[in-house]
Amino acid sequence: MKKLSSILAVGGLFVLSTNTVNAMATAATMLQDAPAEAEKGFTQVLKEMFIQGGAGFMGIVLLCLILGLAVAIERIIYLNMATTNTTKLKQQVEDALASGGVEAAKEVCRNTKGPVASIYYQGLDRAGESVESAEKAVVAYGGVQMGQLEKNVSWLSLFIAIAPMLGFMGTVIGMIQAFQKISAVGNLSASLIAGDIQVALLTTVFGLITAIILQIFYNYIIAKIDSIVNDMEDSSIVLIDLLVDHKK
Repeated sequence: MKKLSSILAVGGLFVLSTNTVNAMATAATMLQDAPAEAEKGFTQVLKEMFIQGGAGFMGIVLLCLILGLAVAIERIIYLNMATTNTTKLKQQVEDALASGGVEAAKEVCRNTKGPVASIYYQGLDRAGESVESAEKAVVAYGGVQMGQLEKNVSWLSLFIAIAPMLGFMGTVIGMIQAFQKISAVGNLSASLIAGDIQVALLTTVFGLITAIILQIFYNYIIAKIDSIVNDMEDSSIVLIDLLVDHKK
């Protein structure tokens, strides 16, 4: 996020510098206003561009960004809490099985957070029946835990898709309004349609920025889920091997 903010800040400063140079070339009086323009912070420039883009589509795009970030932050917190040191847990369960049996191993799992520990517990809970029953319980509960890991991720992908679409829609509407003015006046004037075209382009820019930000979070979340799922699958195999050895 810090890197993305830096890139956007550089882009904003580049636009401001370009506008300043053009103003200096066209009128000598703008020389005094240029430093004040250059001193504007990135947040101020972003706010002005947002207002210029119009409250309609820009507000919806902003809402997509806020909701998407809320979902992303909630998922990241949940996934970080669900991450377990599987090597340490496996060793603790193995030692508990050797010293205190299945009940001691279940106690270790109860005191450990995360889906891997929950899968261990479900397998150990069925260990008294048979290894096959324990394996079925592990597979079934693994599917439940995977659903919990992927909860609300589809909403994040929805916001990623909607944000640029809304931007493009704002662009199309702005271009339609520009051509309507041209048709009404009967001649092509840059000053007549410049405002509508600017609004149209700003909606597209903000829609794409929103999608890019959310896409970064989405990719991180998917990678985190894949990592946890891999740990769950490896741990399931390890648990079955432990139960087989314990039955001997």
